[in-house]
Amino acid sequence: MNSVVQGQVIAAFGRQYLAHLPDGSDIICLTRGKKSEVVCGDMVEIKLTGDASTENGTGAQGVIERIAPRRSLLHRSDAFREKLIAANVTQIIVVVAAEPSFSDELLARCLVAAYDQKLDVLIVLNKCDLSEAAAAARKRLIPYTVIGYRVLELSAKQDVSQLRPFLAGHTSVLVGQSGMGKSTLINALLPDAQAATREISSALDSGKHTTTHARLYRLDETSSLIDCPGVQAFGLHHLSFGGIEQGFIEFAQYLGQCRFHDCHHVHEPGCALREAVAAGKIDARRLDLFQQIAANKA
Repeated sequence: MNSVVQGQVIAAFGRQYLAHLPDGSDIICLTRGKKSEVVCGDMVEIKLTGDASTENGTGAQGVIERIAPRRSLLHRSDAFREKLIAANVTQIIVVVAAEPSFSDELLARCLVAAYDQKLDVLIVLNKCDLSEAAAAARKRLIPYTVIGYRVLELSAKQDVSQLRPFLAGHTSVLVGQSGMGKSTLINALLPDAQAATREISSALDSGKHTTTHARLYRLDETSSLIDCPGVQAFGLHHLSFGGIEQGFIEFAQYLGQCRFHDCHHVHEPGCALREAVAAGKIDARRLDLFQQIAANKA
């Protein structure tokens, strides 16, 4: 069999992938060579190598021959390696929680990565039923709402209906630290998600790896949601100093205004960003975060 079909990668486990085809079936795919750049969300060209042996097509086999040009590629990196997260997404949803405490540095890093790939951003504050902890978390997010980021408060265990309108028409990627309630959110939005994950694991014989790779779920004809494993670090080694500067969106009007063109905004005299902080125009913690991330991009 030498037929070639188009598909979208909906799950990735090592060098095995599950792709969804236009006819509604799913197919197991491999890549040529040892190194693969295929990622969840990719549109790919597949050469069929075997017939489907299951009702939903997950017994079919194919080889990924080509990756179509991507609209976006969300990835993180350190000095040694790059981790591809999801392709062709239009929106990043960063899940933080009232409890346990979230990392504002990780949040800032996700937002810089989103800016680099021109993604819409939504910050979800989960576990808002914990009123005292939610109040403290809400206060920590004020600098983000002030500069224009959307923040949606909810409790995934109680009601996620207010999130649904934000998903419409988007391919959203859901990211966050472990413990933020992301799995609860996914299960509330997609009651069949666990069953779908089991089917994928069974098809790929990779059950023990089900929590370590991204998975795409279709919400409707125009909306999809990619769930990623919990992340505790989000390296930005692939971005330049200027790319990180631009990812702090409130800095825009001050960039290029410093006395020195190569200002690192740490201790140089005539720094426009530090002057803006002193004047209360930029949140001091945000400048601290920028300095931390610029000094240690990994």
